[in-house]
Amino acid sequence: FFVAAGVVVQIVNQFAAATLDQLSDDAAAAIGRALPRLSRAVLKATGATAFNILQNNGAAAHQAVFHVHFHIIPKFENGTGLGIRWESQKFDHAAGATLAKEIAAMAL
Repeated sequence: FFVAAGVVVQIVNQFAAATLDQLSDDAAAAIGRALPRLSRAVLKATGATAFNILQNNGAAAHQAVFHVHFHIIPKFENGTGLGIRWESQKFDHAAGATLAKEIAAMAL
């Protein structure tokens, strides 16, 4: 099933990780170097003007293939490509600041 013509899936199962949080820093850096090159190639090959990168982690996040991979989905002027519906909510700035501090402390 393809969302749009030219969908590319960069499969990085050589790193033997089911989800992004399980990757080593070196593996994540390698992916970070490859994604821009692949994205430019998708734009040139498809003639798309924009793209989305989709990466799911865990069944609750709709991951169906349990190794780290990325979908580069071209977006065209006619609206085809990945459709995103995001229900915005009011943001509690105090709770956000507290959560940001907790995440920062755990990310060290």
